[in-house]
Amino acid sequence: MKTFKLRKTNMTFLCFIILIYLELAFKVLTNQVIDINFFYITIISLFMSFLIGSICTRFSKKINKILYYITTFIIIFIFCLEFCCHRIFSFYFDWSLLGATDQVFAFTEDMFVLIMANLLAIMIFFLPFILLISYNSKIVFPKTSLKRSIGELGICVLLFFIFLFTLNVAKEEENSRYRLYYEIGNIELSLQKFGVVHGFLIDLKRNIVGFTEKVIIDEDPSAGLQEPDDPNKEPDKEYDYNNLELDFTALIEATNDETLKQMHEYFSNETGSRKNEYTGFFAGKNLILFMAESFNEIAVDEKRTPTLYKLVNNGFVMKNFYTPTISSTIGGEFQELTGLVAASGFLSPWKSGENSFPFGIANLFKEKEYRTFAYHNHNYTFQSRHKYLKALGFDNFTGCRNGLEEKINCNQWPESDLEMIDKTTDDYLNSSEPFFTYYVTVSGHGDYGWDKTAIGRKNKESVSGLPYSEKVLSYLAANVELDKALELLLSRLEEKGVLNDTVIALVGDHYPYYLTTDEVNEVSSYKKDGVVEINHSNFILWNNQMDNVEVSKVGSQIDVLPTIYNLFGIEYDSRLIIGKDILSDTPGLAIFGNHSWVSDYGTYFASSGNFVAKDNIEVDPDYVRKMNRYVGNKMNMSKLIMTKDYYQYIQK
Repeated sequence: MKTFKLRKTNMTFLCFIILIYLELAFKVLTNQVIDINFFYITIISLFMSFLIGSICTRFSKKINKILYYITTFIIIFIFCLEFCCHRIFSFYFDWSLLGATDQVFAFTEDMFVLIMANLLAIMIFFLPFILLISYNSKIVFPKTSLKRSIGELGICVLLFFIFLFTLNVAKEEENSRYRLYYEIGNIELSLQKFGVVHGFLIDLKRNIVGFTEKVIIDEDPSAGLQEPDDPNKEPDKEYDYNNLELDFTALIEATNDETLKQMHEYFSNETGSRKNEYTGFFAGKNLILFMAESFNEIAVDEKRTPTLYKLVNNGFVMKNFYTPTISSTIGGEFQELTGLVAASGFLSPWKSGENSFPFGIANLFKEKEYRTFAYHNHNYTFQSRHKYLKALGFDNFTGCRNGLEEKINCNQWPESDLEMIDKTTDDYLNSSEPFFTYYVTVSGHGDYGWDKTAIGRKNKESVSGLPYSEKVLSYLAANVELDKALELLLSRLEEKGVLNDTVIALVGDHYPYYLTTDEVNEVSSYKKDGVVEINHSNFILWNNQMDNVEVSKVGSQIDVLPTIYNLFGIEYDSRLIIGKDILSDTPGLAIFGNHSWVSDYGTYFASSGNFVAKDNIEVDPDYVRKMNRYVGNKMNMSKLIMTKDYYQYIQK
């Protein structure tokens, strides 16, 4: 075979073909629609091809070849990184996730297994590189003239200006390419509309030079989002708002920081949520709050998990609750404990434990003279949990490696929720004061399979005979451990005579993303999509002395904190917490990481821009636009509250 000299035109063309091949493969493998966005991806791919070609033909043949191979490998690696991250964690990689390196390193073995499970897709991505290596001895990368390189760079500039010009097409639409490029941080939509490499580089640039999303101030951020009242409906009792007397005008005048001024203005225009008939409903009672690892509604069964079934279907029964999967476990816990959306950029300030939390849940319960406790049956320093829980007011957090290992087996994976409950209840049940106890469980953690989870093997008999695949069975068996833990907890509470005076609250951190959507649908009572409905779950909020209250309003993890505050009669400012009390008259809303959302009136899918109305409800034509702005502001404010340490400026 003759040696093939890869001249400038050949190199640019080859690079372009490789980029288009990778983009097409990525869209097919991630089930994305190939639509008009691919036209814009083609323009930027052509720009990148000319740029790479110009750089990789300015040196000797050997250096040109090395540069080209390294560049091609890095590009393919980016595609594999985004693909595998999404397959493992159900979200795409962005540079803010470097704050979650604990999770990456702690589960290296799991990640390796999952990468091996997706080896075919990885091989598809690496096919161009394999071909380059195979024909390495037959390809020559000759040096071209400076004049030609300058001409090619001129084409690059022209192509880039063409790309910038195309951003103005439908620029006013929510989540438009223009807004994604200049105003909005959304890695999923960036990858979809700009291509994988360009989206990756946009995110990298923003993390290096900084990026603040555009804040749009409305007179009332929620104005116009509620449907007209039913004229035949009896008027509700008028309640005051769950707000404090804060002087936002003084705050605005006291700062020269433009972002802080915008934040003060935004919150001053918020109305917050009203008190209601359930304000103080649980005042004075004990609270035991769970963040349950990978807990999902598919784990609940009347026979297999009778205690979970009882708690889910009694007390406040949440019919439309979601646990949006954003940044894995730490994202779910962040949302539950702060009432903020786990938007990009929250990890580092959250994990540092240095931010101010005057409305931190343990801080406020201690002000009510509660004793507070927190436990986790895995490493207590994992994800810096010991730091951020302390910032919220938990002074005696106990986990494996700081005391709990003396009571339970911390050397198996995953550790037992049942053992944790068994060995910790005496700490607070012997207290003469009201108590608030927070548990982070781990028994339901993936990967799943009888050889992967010790807890699944322990409870294998409980799922024998069920017509599901092995991974699903082991997940269900692992959640039997959580059920046994709750059963023991209720028994201990009753033995001590405090069951009547104790509230149990439980929410999952995310859906079991070690299962595929098809595997989740093996158990689900209806077919779930892989974006929104796969996150549909339960929020347990129960006391055995109350009558059942069915709640049909949409809610999510960010609503847990303000709902609890209202129920326990805790004073807080509902304007400053992005989530809202589920039991208030505030419209229901669940927000997902890619800016999709579910309201009481329907579901919006950000990737397609489609709104699907619920039960043929008719909404104002401007409803979706207003909601997109509303959701974008909530996500932006959640991020800014963390990155600007906003609560330090609020004096209660």
